[in-house]
Amino acid sequence: MTTDTRAIEIGHDNKQGGLAVVEMEHVKKSFGNNHVLRDINLVVHKGESLVILGQSGTGKSVLIKCIVGLVDPDDGKLVILGQDVSELKSKELIELRKKIGFLFQSGALYDSMTVRENLEFPLRRQIRSTPKETIDSLVKEAMRNVGLAESIDMTPSELSGGMRKRLGLARTLILKPEIMLYDEPTTGLDPITSKEISSLILEVQKIYDTSSVIITHDIDCARRTANRIIVLKDGICAAEGSYADLAKSEDAWIRSFFE
Repeated sequence: MTTDTRAIEIGHDNKQGGLAVVEMEHVKKSFGNNHVLRDINLVVHKGESLVILGQSGTGKSVLIKCIVGLVDPDDGKLVILGQDVSELKSKELIELRKKIGFLFQSGALYDSMTVRENLEFPLRRQIRSTPKETIDSLVKEAMRNVGLAESIDMTPSELSGGMRKRLGLARTLILKPEIMLYDEPTTGLDPITSKEISSLILEVQKIYDTSSVIITHDIDCARRTANRIIVLKDGICAAEGSYADLAKSEDAWIRSFFE
């Protein structure tokens, strides 16, 4: 376990021997004079649930936006599912991004659409030739897997905060991504609903055989979901380990996240 401010070495499989689905080497990103990511080195392994912790403004959301392609790194190497992103042409990038699901804090739902229509939207947009029968089947499957089968004809405004999170997750999962990115998945939820969403993250990971990267301030969510945790500090990966290891760290600053 690393508990100082040196960059974490990448390129090693996890204890289960999982292959790397995301690799970041010396990734940097600045916005003007604000150097958000100074030297990010990390690996996400197949089937893994990786939680990223850090104080506000340390670049957690920027890091996962680099992975999904919403933000372009200024420097460094980013390899996703074995493909060096910097070498891909526009069409290849579009195809790669279809394999990455991103659950925004807000859920990014369309209130003017029903639950069913919200789920149909990404299918019709990404796979225009999909037969109606296939779309119906995929929608019902996704709804069952997030526990919303009875809400299919409601609108998002009729759903609770937890149900909206479930709907956002279902809409992301309907394209069956290989990598799932979560930006503060339990923000704004009561403790009981937060536990339900944390459990759901692990359930859908098994059902869809995805790898997960979870940005959170919710330490209970981190405890419930993480195979491994990385802590960001000053734009680098400052510490890495299991929840239990980091909670016992000799570094008081690292320990403070778990107290």
